[in-house]
Amino acid sequence: QVQLVESGGGLVQSGGSLRLSCASSGSISNFYGMGWYRQAPGKERELVAAITSDVFIQYADSVKGRFTISKDNAKNMVSLQMSSLKPDDTAVYYCNKVPPVDSDGRETAYWGQGTQVTVSS
Repeated sequence: QVQLVESGGGLVQSGGSLRLSCASSGSISNFYGMGWYRQAPGKERELVAAITSDVFIQYADSVKGRFTISKDNAKNMVSLQMSSLKPDDTAVYYCNKVPPVDSDGRETAYWGQGTQVTVSS
């Protein structure tokens, strides 16, 4: 089981920036894609940014123009640069494979510990 460790979260004022990092214990090249997900209190987890093995990138409408995802296959790391942060961006952020399914086709049960991002108004 590949282990994923997220870091870089914190408390920031509205309009501020943060850079999240995700370190994988295994090769991220083995996956179709990697992504950043977030879960706010009382809400379902959502995918906010994804990058595929051929570097196709997608963003949720809510973060387009503000977030930038990147990856370093050699270091097995995925990053998320977040700018112009809003209070609605407050959530626990997780990285994981895209799509988040295991080899048996079922949704993966593995999620790292995540990193908390809190944006104050």
